[in-house]
Amino acid sequence: MIPSQQYRFLRHSLRDGRSIKSDTSRWTKLHLDPWLLCFLILNAILGLMVVYSATAQDMGMVMRQGISFGIGFIAMFICAQIPPKVYQAASPYFYALAVLMLVLVLLIGETRMGAKRWISLPGIGSMQPSEFMKFTMPLMMAWYFARKPFPPKFLQIVGALVLLGIPFVLVALQPDLNIGLIIPGIFVLFLSGMSWRLIGGAFAAMAIVAPLAWMFLLQEYQKKRILTLFDPESDALGAGWNIIQSKIAIGSGGLTGKGYLEGTQSHLGYLPEHHTDFIMSTYAEEFGFFGVFLLFALFAAIIIRCLIISLSCFHNFGRLYAGAVGLTFFFFVFLNSGMVSGILPVTGDPLPLMSYGGTAVVSLLAGMGIVMSVHTHR
Repeated sequence: MIPSQQYRFLRHSLRDGRSIKSDTSRWTKLHLDPWLLCFLILNAILGLMVVYSATAQDMGMVMRQGISFGIGFIAMFICAQIPPKVYQAASPYFYALAVLMLVLVLLIGETRMGAKRWISLPGIGSMQPSEFMKFTMPLMMAWYFARKPFPPKFLQIVGALVLLGIPFVLVALQPDLNIGLIIPGIFVLFLSGMSWRLIGGAFAAMAIVAPLAWMFLLQEYQKKRILTLFDPESDALGAGWNIIQSKIAIGSGGLTGKGYLEGTQSHLGYLPEHHTDFIMSTYAEEFGFFGVFLLFALFAAIIIRCLIISLSCFHNFGRLYAGAVGLTFFFFVFLNSGMVSGILPVTGDPLPLMSYGGTAVVSLLAGMGIVMSVHTHR
């Protein structure tokens, strides 16, 4: 039987209304999104510039960070070539591998600053498995909810919370109450259409559990960080030192900054962790308000592009994953910026694509590669 003209049109035309000719562009053949790729490259260049300044022009550290970016972009390109259905099928295995790595941290992990968070791999070096879990968690949650009708039922939400709770408990045993570990899964849960009643109930439950967590779960240094947030001058030479020096660095930048390589708070050693957790303070001191505004504009472009890709996706798995990646990127930008400006407690979470650290860079860029795969494999 000869197919009807309508069937032939539906089979060969694109669902988003673009012509077949435009869809066979060079970027589509490479399975890359040019806008997102451009924003990420600009962010990487800016990140290397700030690391160069924050490390007192240490080319060794800059080269290591550059290698991490190179590996990350290669991983992004490779991940973009693989169709989303493959990721959907492999998500449980990624999740199981990430959980296994967290278990290995407890068994053979390296102890630094009183916590086991790193493991050494022969030929690779030290890595932080919790960063890999941040990459894996949205995959697992998107796989879990994409198989079920929206909005999710109560029992489905309970099952999702179990999946979130397993890595959270393993990381808490390190000890490290890293809420950023489960945030990607929380965003998938939100995007799946979770009832606002259940969201309100969850916040009420958190308010009830918070006093118990304060008494029995939080470590002493974590309690001190929260108390210092409200009154950093109470321990200006101890727990409040980080926030005070960070505020001084940001404020001294003014509108236009002191100039590239001219920051004093970081170069003279007043600002702690100036190339990792507090790299935003280093950047703000040298580039000022206008520089921070441009950086946030670049961050916003990355986030908006991920959300646009999510909205234009035609399958639930890709829609949930791309949306969760964009919102997670926003969360970590907000968390780090709030931390260095003194409106949030010091958590130790890096600024995406800016802070020095290889595992976070590679895992984030690999995740962006999957977002590009969602967009280009139609």
